[in-house]
Amino acid sequence: MRICIFGASGCELDERYYTEAEALGELIGRNGDSIVFGGGAEGLMGACARGVHSAGGGIIGIAPRFFDEPGILYDKCSRMIFTETMRERKQAMQDNSDACIVLPGGIGTLEEFFELLTLKQLGRDDRAIVLLNTLGAHNAMISMLNELAERRFMSKNCLTLYSVAETPRQATEQLAEYVPQTGSIRRLEDYNK
Repeated sequence: MRICIFGASGCELDERYYTEAEALGELIGRNGDSIVFGGGAEGLMGACARGVHSAGGGIIGIAPRFFDEPGILYDKCSRMIFTETMRERKQAMQDNSDACIVLPGGIGTLEEFFELLTLKQLGRDDRAIVLLNTLGAHNAMISMLNELAERRFMSKNCLTLYSVAETPRQATEQLAEYVPQTGSIRRLEDYNK
């Protein structure tokens, strides 16, 4: 399985975030799976890539050409794909993966997650989406999504389109157990529930 990894690119987080991201990568590699990620050497994405590499897994990095500067990109990718724009990068990451794990991150990570969730709601994508909730980093977003559904700004069925894992092992288990849904859930009657 090719697992798309979204996550923070920064280097100033609590060390436990990096430890968990690397542990996730090790599990992915040991399971014989590979990752597709934004190609960065740093942050949670870089930590995950190091974990995959240490376990002998495949790593596909996808980055816009303007990131190709010394020290920016992870140098042990099995394959590096360059795009011209961030938008093309995101599309290439989706096109080259089968499932997604969303690590803690900032606005870029959130934007990537919400685009996939929107596509899945519209029946345009049916991959597993797992939020790895390290140290409760996704709690506020999960609460917001629950409130949006409660206030009927979105269907409560949208809450079933992703899962939440507290540990790397739970995240890989949820991917392994995922059964694709069929068809779009965006039907008028869903908004009346």
